[in-house]
Amino acid sequence: MTAVQTVIRPLRERGVMDLRIDGNVALATASSGGLGFASARALVREGANVVINGRTEGTLAEAAEELRAEATGGAEVVAIQGDLTDPDDVADLVEGTVAEFGRLDHLVTSAGGPPSGPFLGIDDAAWQDTYELLVMSVVRTVREAAPHLRADGGGTIVTIASRTVKEAVDSMVLSNSVRMGVIGLEKTISTEFAPEVRANAVLPGSHETERVENLIEQGVERGEYASYEEGYADRVSEVPLDRLGSTEEFGATVAFLSSPVSGFINGTAVPIDGGSLGSNL
Repeated sequence: MTAVQTVIRPLRERGVMDLRIDGNVALATASSGGLGFASARALVREGANVVINGRTEGTLAEAAEELRAEATGGAEVVAIQGDLTDPDDVADLVEGTVAEFGRLDHLVTSAGGPPSGPFLGIDDAAWQDTYELLVMSVVRTVREAAPHLRADGGGTIVTIASRTVKEAVDSMVLSNSVRMGVIGLEKTISTEFAPEVRANAVLPGSHETERVENLIEQGVERGEYASYEEGYADRVSEVPLDRLGSTEEFGATVAFLSSPVSGFINGTAVPIDGGSLGSNL
């Protein structure tokens, strides 16, 4: 059991972590792995019914089975395959969620990260693809989900972005630039949809995910690091807590922001980065 688990699991067992979302319905996009999956896992552990999404059928089915094994209070997990850059798939995803459970209380938006590289190494196609993946996928999902989230007393939206919106990271020009659009959207809908719907963003730093592994490997390929171990150590060295984040603690934060326990938090962007950001705001 990790250090994080020794804190989180005993609290949950004693009922201290009851977020009062059992029986609710949540949709988490791009959730067959990574931080999207971590968010779905935290929600289903709190007793929420969760719809997960991904492009690869086999990976999505495996994720659904893993989540069902961790569900509490009779929570159900449904997997709906779809490409978030396809408007029809996005519409089907939201419609399928409501058809399955009759409602939608919480939306968590996630998407695979864009490739890394310097500005002059990124062509127009990569810029367009990244905009579709990171911004338009959220725009379309929120648009489809909005009437359902506003019904029955209202709900929540949590957008997973990146710490790069607060502080640019070398060789991450696509993430540094394009993700800012998601934060502008989140801030706008936090007022337009209020008081029925609260909207917040989370800004993850480096966590123990396949995405971070891939970024380190890309850095090795570009010659920025002599080895994977050097790249990993470099990321850890930037974090005052002297470690990368765990997906469990990340998911717990998303579940908290989705719950009435965080009922007066709206329109904010919460860094989850172990204190690695150098910005004051």
